[in-house]
Order: sequence, then C-alpha cells, then structure tokens
Amino acid sequence: MSDHDVVIVGSGPVGTAIARELADRDPALRLLVLEAGPVLGPEPGGHVKNIADPSSRAAAVAAVTGTRTPPGATPPRPGTALVGTPAMPNAATSTNVGGMGAHWTCACPRPGDDEIPGFLDPAAFDDALTRAEELLHVTTHAFDQAPLTPTVQKLLGERFDRPGTRPVGPMPMAITIGADGSPHWTGPAVIAGDLWRRPGVTLRSGTLARRVLIDGDRRATGVEVVDLATGAVRRVTARAVVVAGDALRTPRLLWASGVRPPALGRYLNDQPQVMAAALVNERDLPDAPADGTAIVPVSGVSWVPYAADRPFHGQVMQLDASPVPLGPDVTVRAGQVVGLGWFCRKELSADDRVWFDDGDLDEHGLPAIRVEYRLTAADHAAIAAAIAEIKAAAAALGRPLDEPFVMPAGSSLHYQGTTRMGPADDGTSVCDTTGRVWGTDNLYVAGNNVIPTATACNPTLTAVALGVMSARALRARLRTEEETP
Repeated sequence: MSDHDVVIVGSGPVGTAIARELADRDPALRLLVLEAGPVLGPEPGGHVKNIADPSSRAAAVAAVTGTRTPPGATPPRPGTALVGTPAMPNAATSTNVGGMGAHWTCACPRPGDDEIPGFLDPAAFDDALTRAEELLHVTTHAFDQAPLTPTVQKLLGERFDRPGTRPVGPMPMAITIGADGSPHWTGPAVIAGDLWRRPGVTLRSGTLARRVLIDGDRRATGVEVVDLATGAVRRVTARAVVVAGDALRTPRLLWASGVRPPALGRYLNDQPQVMAAALVNERDLPDAPADGTAIVPVSGVSWVPYAADRPFHGQVMQLDASPVPLGPDVTVRAGQVVGLGWFCRKELSADDRVWFDDGDLDEHGLPAIRVEYRLTAADHAAIAAAIAEIKAAAAALGRPLDEPFVMPAGSSLHYQGTTRMGPADDGTSVCDTTGRVWGTDNLYVAGNNVIPTATACNPTLTAVALGVMSARALRARLRTEEETP
C-alpha cells in the first residue's frame, strides 16, 4: 500500500488549489503537499502583506529574498531569488510555503479571446474559472470606496473602450475586505481554508523533491525527497504525483526524473512588461487627503482588458501612499501619482526555452537552470504599440512622468508554457488537457507552466482553473482504479 494517495510537489496557489479540490471531493484521500521553503508568518501560505507588524513582515520577506544580482538584472523583488541567466536576467523564483502566492499582487483577470485554449470544453473551463474565483476570493469591489477609482476608469474608458470588447473597469482582485475596510490579501492559506487541519492531509515544509520515482511501466510510484534541515533522504510512495512547482522548476524535476518529452521546457512565455507613471490632474483628486498608512487607499486598481487585436492588457494603480516630492518646488498629493503597467502577448516559439545543465549540479543532484529567450519582430511591434498606448493612457489621466520603459526579461514573473498542455501527443505539448504527462498514467503537472496560449493577462486565475480541472480528472481516475477488479 502506498504512503499516500496523491503527493503534490509545490504549495503555491495551484498546488494548494489541487489539494483543496481533491480533499473537498473525497475527504478520504491521503494527500501530502511538499514544499522546499519555510512557513512565513503565523499561517502556512499566508500573504506577507497580511502580517500586521512591520518588522515581522520585513523579517519574513527578507528570509527568502535572494541577495545575488547578476549582470543586467535589477535587484530581486521581495520574497524572490534571481535565477541568474543572461537571456532572462530578471527571472526569479520564490521558495516558501505558498510560493509566489505569498507575495503576488493578487490581480485575477479572466482570460479573453485567443488567450483561452481553443481545445478546452468552454462550459467546463468556465465552471473551473468560477471555482478558481471562489477559492481565491476574487472580487471586483475591493476598492469601491477608493475615491479616485471612478475618475480613473472613466478617463481610461473614454480613451480605450470599443464596441465588442471588454470595457475598462475594476481589476478583479483576490482580496477580502474586512469590516473596518482593510484588505486581506489572498495567499494560498485562503485557498486552503481548514485543509491543513483535515485528517489525511499533510503539508511538509523544508522538504525538497529531487526525483519523481518512475517504474518500468512509466508509472509514477512516488517521490524521492530531501529533508533540508537534516539532509536525510527518503522515498515517499503514492498512487499519483502532481508536480506544481513553477515554470522553471517543474520541468527541471521532470528532467531530473528521466521524464523528457520533446516539448519539455519549450514555449517559454514571459510577458514583456512596459511601465510608466502619470500625475493625475489636481481637479480629479478627492478633497480628503489619503491615509498614508493604507494600501492603495485612493485610486484602487483599474484594468484595461486584453483583446486579440490589441496584444496587451493594462493595469493602473496608485504608486504612492504619502505625498511624493518630484523636485525642489513640486510636491504632489497622496494618490496623485499612479503607475501604469502594460503586459504584452509574447509570440510563442519552441526555441524560447528553459533547459537544464547536467554538467552543473547542485548539492542535491539537480541541474542548473539555463534559459534561451528572444523577442521576435512581432514582439517588438507589440511592445511599440504598448508604449504608444501607455503614453495615451498617461495623458488621459493627466500629466505623464518621464518616458515609458520596458522592464528586463523575466520581470513579469508570469512565466508560462514550459510544460504546456495540448489535445494530442504530437511533440508540441507535455501533458494532455487534464494535466497528465504524456506517456504516463498517473503523473500530472500544474501551474502557470501548463498554459499553452500566448497570454497578456495575469496568469494565476487561469492556472488555478486548469488545476481545478486536473484535480477533478485525477479524482475520477483514482476512483476508476478503485472500482476496477
């Protein structure tokens, strides 16, 4: 008998959602979720913004923030560590319970138009998106009380709304608003609910999965793990294994395990990111000054949605929570400076890839991560169009501040495609439409890395929805095995 029914590698939003969906559908399942990193804060997988004490919050983030900044890269974002690869200098990972979900911005737009995989059943995918929104506690009303929100959306809507496309509006956010109006940001702890207290469900932090165990029939029989505190190595057996790391480390674990379909690591998609700032017209500001301790108290988060003929989407949010001096004679009011971020669709290519250097192994025998990645003529055209549009958006809001700039590759943290799903085992995908790796019976992959389309929207909601579909398919498969004599 196996130690567990399902072992899930990775405790980020998707890994946790799969565990939650499996446990909700069958409370008798024995589930193990593995995470290499530590717990940050008082609850496993809690968003660090919810840690009330500033010094405790800073210490939690500092504990998992990398210190090395390779040439061409900017310093790592809080809670992440840079991988260090020249073709994508800002590529980063997050190693803690909750993964990147303990640090993310919580933006959860639905994909639209050709961002949606055409081979998925529309009704099933829509149902999974709805379930993902429930698990993430997504709302479009998080910042209804932000006094500048209607003005920002009105000005952007007048400039960008078109018949037949989704209108400018509030960004769907994974946030719960408390009775006092304060936001509680969704981390995987919210997705989990009471999951970690349920019988038969175990979360094991500080435990690195270094191999998926594969038998001669190409079935996953479990995972070989390392206790990072003691160095002890052991084998954990399971009826099925789900690898839900990230778009860099999930394909690496498959590679190290000898599971190497032709598309593994290929079709890497990092959304090129254009940034700008604008000074909102004084006449449009609310009369009351903002509370400088609140998070986005004035302008909220607004969304300019993606469309197939407009290959990017935009989000606009407050940059300052207190008056910002712009020069010796200019001081602006709180809420007057807004940041604009436009994420571009990347043309997909099998040559954009992450690969693994078996000549450079770490102490656990895992190969170093390498990246090959370039922008095509179509990508440069999309970026140029995004720059023009972000300038127009800044002008519509008031006064643009400096010129828009393109962030270094990897800055989006929205890496996708490296274990992409597909409708057929034709060498262009790693898994089927349920997340099951081609050529195996019970090995699944999940996360942003299974998204097969060229997207511009933030990928978390889509990835969680695909994870929900994988969990449902996996439970059905396990039930079939149980019922087969």
